[in-house]
Amino acid sequence: MATQFRDTAFGRLVRLASSNRLFRYPDEIDPTLWKRSLPSEKVNGLSAEASTADGTIRDLVEGGMDIYLVDWYGPDDPENPMNWPGGWKVLIAAQVCLLNFVVYIASSLYVPGEPSLEEEFSVGEIVATLGLSLFSLGYGFGPMLWSPMSEMPTLGRSGIYVWTLLVFVLLQLPTGFAVNIAMFLVFRFLSGFAGSPALATGGATITDVYGSARAAFGICIWASAGICGPVFGPLIGGFVAHVKGWAWTIWIYTCMCTFCLILLFFFLPETSAANILHRRAARLRKATGDGRLRSQSEIDTAHHTTRDRLLVLARAFTLTFTEPIVFVVDLYTALLYGVVFTWFESFPLVFGGIYGFDVQMQGLMYLGLFVGMLLVVPPYLLWVKLVLVPSALKSTFRPEHVLPPTWPGALALPICLFWYGWSARPSVHWIVPIIGSSVFTIPLVTFFNCATNYLGMSYPHYAASVFAGNCLFRALFGAVFPLFARSLFDRLGVGPGNSLIGGIAALFIPISFVLYFYGARIRGMSKHAQHDASP
Repeated sequence: MATQFRDTAFGRLVRLASSNRLFRYPDEIDPTLWKRSLPSEKVNGLSAEASTADGTIRDLVEGGMDIYLVDWYGPDDPENPMNWPGGWKVLIAAQVCLLNFVVYIASSLYVPGEPSLEEEFSVGEIVATLGLSLFSLGYGFGPMLWSPMSEMPTLGRSGIYVWTLLVFVLLQLPTGFAVNIAMFLVFRFLSGFAGSPALATGGATITDVYGSARAAFGICIWASAGICGPVFGPLIGGFVAHVKGWAWTIWIYTCMCTFCLILLFFFLPETSAANILHRRAARLRKATGDGRLRSQSEIDTAHHTTRDRLLVLARAFTLTFTEPIVFVVDLYTALLYGVVFTWFESFPLVFGGIYGFDVQMQGLMYLGLFVGMLLVVPPYLLWVKLVLVPSALKSTFRPEHVLPPTWPGALALPICLFWYGWSARPSVHWIVPIIGSSVFTIPLVTFFNCATNYLGMSYPHYAASVFAGNCLFRALFGAVFPLFARSLFDRLGVGPGNSLIGGIAALFIPISFVLYFYGARIRGMSKHAQHDASP
């Protein structure tokens, strides 16, 4: 357990306070361990030759400088996240899922409090809706910075999670105690920006400890936790806002995030292999005084300029808009989230205006989505276990093999929108539109999970950045759709309004089929994507 505790935020602070006398690394106790990490093959295609003095391997790099590559201490190295005990892997995945849930619920838990906010600050519906939209916009742009930073070997992932969540919790004080609407909206945006890392990087963290194939299970649960946030937000917020007003919707999720912060501080170790090896190389250089000891990431970035580092930070933007696969997948998942956030405005019109339910009961209507997930997620996980994982072990496996579940999802999306929209009328029992809305979980679970796995497998070296771009698209649609949703349904009606969105969804049906049959060819033309091995 010391291996994991040592790399948590708590462990690092203990090491810092004790001048590294506590929670010592094995190579700090025995500096000769580095010799076990030296490989016998070439590094980066550079020549390697055995040293006659001690049997180690010397690698010749540019400029005639000899270096020693610092790698894992064999296949069973306990510091390699892939070798950590199963209990720790589950704990790490659970924390990332919880973080995903509590940040996402912070977006929608506020929604039932909008009427009391309108009354307190004397603003209209559109301005009050900005509290949702600006938070969504913040957590869309946040990962564009945090995710590329988490891929930097000098920084890693766990510290970014912990310290940004601390800032997020502190930002809730000026949000909840806002004295005017401008103050409230500004801090809602900043809160979303600070709380966003897990929304994009969580999938990369799960992949760090499980590997690409087995991570499909964890990523599905992680994504489902993110879906549950918007689903349970209006349910909890409806009861809280009715009794306490809008401010208590802020304090409820602040308590959730504070609990999550405590867990992450003590129990979330660093999972980025590049960061772990980078710090190992730095320790070994200090212990031995040998400046030739380098990690692979240091070799790769030895000649990087400031411009190169800025390009890394901009990677999430460039990949999103220059890679066709990334762009169309992001656009589709954004449509899914746009529909979810549109329903934040549609459900009160349907179940409040048409069926006469009060605010608390309106929140219960979102449970249809939760029940739908309970029915859809198990078959999807069964498919992962019985079909995807065995297929991933074969040499003929390619990322497109994760996409078949998206086919029924693509068809279900327009169906659920037409069903929900046209069954929402006084002459039809209220359970019928709820069942129609629950069908939405088929595309939500299948496409979002398959798309996340597909992007991660297609761009394994840039997973966090690719996920950040996906998060941005989702957030943009989640921010914009609620702003026009009320006007859309007021002018067209619930049926025609949902039909319009359903018609747009129908245009997206071919995407998953095109990617399955032509995705490998498209990836082959990219310098960033994973290329299939030649037969």
